[in-house]
Amino acid sequence: MYFDELPLSDGVLDALWDMHFDTCTPVQEQTIPVILEGHDVISCAQTGTGKTAAYILPLLTNLQYDNHDPNRLNAIIMAPTRELAQQIDQQMEGFGFYVPFSSVAIYGGNDTGAWGTQVTGLQKGADIVIATPGRLLSQMNIYDIDFSGVKYFILDEADRMLDMGFYDDIMTIVSKLPKERQTIMFSATMPTNIRKMAKAIMHNPVEVQIAVSRPPETIQQMAVDIFETQKTAFLVRLLSDSPSGNDSQGTSEKLKKVIIFVGKKLKVKDLTRALRANHIDARAMHSDLEQKERDEVMLDFRNGKVDVLVATDIVSRGIDVDDIPLVINYDVPRDAEDYVHRIGRTARAENKGVAITMVSPEDKRFFNKIERFLQKVIERLPLPSELGAAPDSSVCSLAADDRKPSSKRRKGGWHGGHNRKPKHNRPSSHKQ
Repeated sequence: MYFDELPLSDGVLDALWDMHFDTCTPVQEQTIPVILEGHDVISCAQTGTGKTAAYILPLLTNLQYDNHDPNRLNAIIMAPTRELAQQIDQQMEGFGFYVPFSSVAIYGGNDTGAWGTQVTGLQKGADIVIATPGRLLSQMNIYDIDFSGVKYFILDEADRMLDMGFYDDIMTIVSKLPKERQTIMFSATMPTNIRKMAKAIMHNPVEVQIAVSRPPETIQQMAVDIFETQKTAFLVRLLSDSPSGNDSQGTSEKLKKVIIFVGKKLKVKDLTRALRANHIDARAMHSDLEQKERDEVMLDFRNGKVDVLVATDIVSRGIDVDDIPLVINYDVPRDAEDYVHRIGRTARAENKGVAITMVSPEDKRFFNKIERFLQKVIERLPLPSELGAAPDSSVCSLAADDRKPSSKRRKGGWHGGHNRKPKHNRPSSHKQ
């Protein structure tokens, strides 16, 4: 389906035309009409399927056509991380270029000036507020914010927000919103706690299910059976500048813009120090960094000033860097969806990429689940002999014992009044 087959506003269609977007993704095709009809919607779709546009485009259309008070808050978009809030804010600017609206991004880690900007946007009544739950709640606790005009409430990556412990914050925010509103929820997975929250805050939602897609064939997936104590030495060898270390693994051309995903932020810090001690240009990305530090690290990484980014899952969703040739899972993610998100950082924009996962005996059950989801056995890399003996390969195979283990999971800007004149230079239809 083409975008101009949908009842989107001319301003939105003009922006899409300028950005060379003409064809809907499946989640956009199924979700946009339902949102435009005013239904509550719960959509299960993974990152990279175009879900952000699936709610931004109808939201901007409704703001252009609906009778709303420009001096009151009209829409709230919740995001789990600062990075995703930033990305949504950027996309809002692009898709809303020809739509008269105001927006403010609310997230932590900013300086005093940014805090003032956020407060100004909230108090003047931005059309759209994009916020992390904790930061918005802190603003609510300090300032008297009028939510009586909110007509649209959107939760992006709701599963991740609940995993991060934001359930109570979200419910507190919901309690301040009008009962009569449209609630839209996007989640990569649909566990019981998501359905529980949906039942509590939504009214007869329409459910849209987009199956989790498997990684594209342009990603060469590999794994190495390895003991935990061997991981750092293996990484150093893999990322070493020595020809022998590179050539044996076939990675001589994959030393720039490498992302290493690690399960815990403390391990991120330790691994980054170890790599730097071995003369590998690595930087850490985790939740303890101030927003200014995060921005600087990501800018340097995008510009090729940093070779290796060591990160928690904070980077697996919501970060767009197109030319990453190699992703390494230092720790096996606990869910197949998280694995797809992680390795999906490579092979973007029609590029090819490599994903290597280190599979310790402790993590083999989780990797078995991933292989079953992928319906394939991941190619194994040999462990260099100088690192010692590797675990028995059968320990980490698809056919290995898979008894369920016990585990537990648990710069804003005030964009005031975009009122640019649409060009209306689009063809009336893309149909032949």
